[in-house]
Amino acid sequence: MRFIQRGSRGPTEADDTPLDFQAFVAASGARLFRSACLLTGGDTHAAEDLVQETFGLLYRRWQRVCRVDNPVGYAQTTLVNRFVSGRRKRSNTELPAGTGGFGDVADRPDRGDDVALRLALLAALRSLPPVDRAVLVLRFWEDLTVAETAARLNLSDTAVRSRSSRALARVRDRLGGDFADLARS
Repeated sequence: MRFIQRGSRGPTEADDTPLDFQAFVAASGARLFRSACLLTGGDTHAAEDLVQETFGLLYRRWQRVCRVDNPVGYAQTTLVNRFVSGRRKRSNTELPAGTGGFGDVADRPDRGDDVALRLALLAALRSLPPVDRAVLVLRFWEDLTVAETAARLNLSDTAVRSRSSRALARVRDRLGGDFADLARS
């Protein structure tokens, strides 16, 4: 997928220039933020920081990145790698002031219906190791194949399948029988 600018008079030879960085951020920011929210277990502040770090890295390499076949895939790989490497650092344990963790401070109004289900799923995701969480997000949220997930995480296909299987089992164990009730309501 190649991003190109389009003029108001229709495509011309001059319109085959790579998309500028601001347009790329506008086009891909929401998708990367959703992935970051899932990776961080619903911590929107950490997700915003993760996306900002990712775009900072991409900006420095933009002349090269804008020429790859799939700049959004490159950005997502960078996002996941930043998440996994950031989780390895012990000093990365910031929490917003006055909170005991996610959910204590309401940033947005309640959307009703599926709040309990979303919170349960986010808590289950947060309980997983970072690489397992990344595998689940890429495989089931971003709907990537095993091979694509393996390439983005620098793992073998077998490792992705086994991590995925074990992580799903852990999520099911954590959610228990209440999950079925939450999903139905």
